[in-house]
Amino acid sequence: MSDLVTPLNAWFRAHSRPLPWRAPGYGAWGVLVSEFMLQQTPVARVVPLLEAWLSRWPTPADLASAPPAEAVQHWANLGYPRRALWLHRAAVEIRDRHDNVVPRDVEALLALTGVGDYTARAVAVFAYGDHHPVVDTNTRRVIARVIGGRSQPGPAARRDLDEMAALLPSDRTEAATFNAATMELGAVICTARTPRCAECPIAQSCAWRAAGYPDTGDTRRRQARYEGSDRQARGAVLRVLRTANGHAAPIDGVAADWPDQAQRDRAIDSLIADGLAEASDGILRLPR
Repeated sequence: MSDLVTPLNAWFRAHSRPLPWRAPGYGAWGVLVSEFMLQQTPVARVVPLLEAWLSRWPTPADLASAPPAEAVQHWANLGYPRRALWLHRAAVEIRDRHDNVVPRDVEALLALTGVGDYTARAVAVFAYGDHHPVVDTNTRRVIARVIGGRSQPGPAARRDLDEMAALLPSDRTEAATFNAATMELGAVICTARTPRCAECPIAQSCAWRAAGYPDTGDTRRRQARYEGSDRQARGAVLRVLRTANGHAAPIDGVAADWPDQAQRDRAIDSLIADGLAEASDGILRLPR
């Protein structure tokens, strides 16, 4: 295997997007919040809301002292609003267990609500500079093509971390840069549908390119369509509660014009089950 680190890190240092969480001294709390927001949400939607969030709640304790309803309200259009509740709970845990300091240890990070393998390692690497493999969807696609010669990665698996670990240089700074560079390459060059191979800094080392770009299929589970889905109905209900006076409204009047009343009721029930809404005496409200 030819060296991937040198050309990829050089490309990243010259061409990476100036995203806020990449700024020196951004801080572990800012990195953690950004990683929560970036789960299944495009960067362009995250950046303005991230800055507003950190201005409102600059430390975990600031968020922990706010009602959960405020976290859900200010999650706005980021989607998957359970992440707002998870981030609020994680802030409480950081305040109470870690003296308001985001932990550095991966196992301690994994013990926080809503933090999985990717997020824990991303915080340890990008906030604290530790040596770990960081693997997201973009990383997996780059590895699948460059190392495996496949057009798309398979379903996420534990071996993904091992594959990335085998590529990391020993130097912590270079390893952190390589983690970020691989993700960036997958996000802007080695994209899922229209890869820009002529601009790729490691094209000469790519097994997929050498094989003639074969279509090896995509075995990952497809996300269900949003239009007409229960997710869309849940979003409609939450929009009403976010804008309602006191974040509460009569249940019968919430999204009353939704075309499928059974789906609307199902959405309300699921929001209550997920802790994103509370119901009592005929009133539906955001969690207190």
